[in-house]
Amino acid sequence: MLYLASQSPRRRELLAQLDVAFGLLDVDVPEQRLPGEPPESYVSRVAREKAGAGLLKVVASPGAVVLGADTEVVLDDEVFGKPADADEALRMLARLSGRSHRVLSTLWLVDAGREQSATCITQVTFDVITPAQAKAYVATGECFGKAGAYAIQGRAAAFVSHLSGSHSGVMGLPLHETARLLRDFSLID
Repeated sequence: MLYLASQSPRRRELLAQLDVAFGLLDVDVPEQRLPGEPPESYVSRVAREKAGAGLLKVVASPGAVVLGADTEVVLDDEVFGKPADADEALRMLARLSGRSHRVLSTLWLVDAGREQSATCITQVTFDVITPAQAKAYVATGECFGKAGAYAIQGRAAAFVSHLSGSHSGVMGLPLHETARLLRDFSLID
């Protein structure tokens, strides 16, 4: 049985697109970057910790497989997590305005005997976002709970002038990489 170690509605919706039955696990993993930790290592570590924490909850279930994922926005070497408040969201959007950034999305699939990971890196370029546009966007509340203070599947799509990579990866679960891992574990055809 597959379990998704996430309460993200976006990840739930995306995983359902792969037509695989799965359960949900609520895991509490600190998302704190260590000093000097490269962004790629940080995202991978958090995703692995989520999968591991989930596996601990279901390890007694025969055939349990747990999918953990983490997605972060990276500008230069700075990781933009979820904004704590409107002011932080506005600062993030101002920094991303008119620039290209990377969205790192790493998956770990684990069971009692093995683990495997995949990483998807997507380049996203924003058009210039005026302060009025940023304030109006933040006022919708859509920015909260989203890495980089934006949801590409929502109103923020209007800010994106170019995307190279995985749209679903920016949403939080790169479907191509997820499907490949699930096939490797014989969970889908």
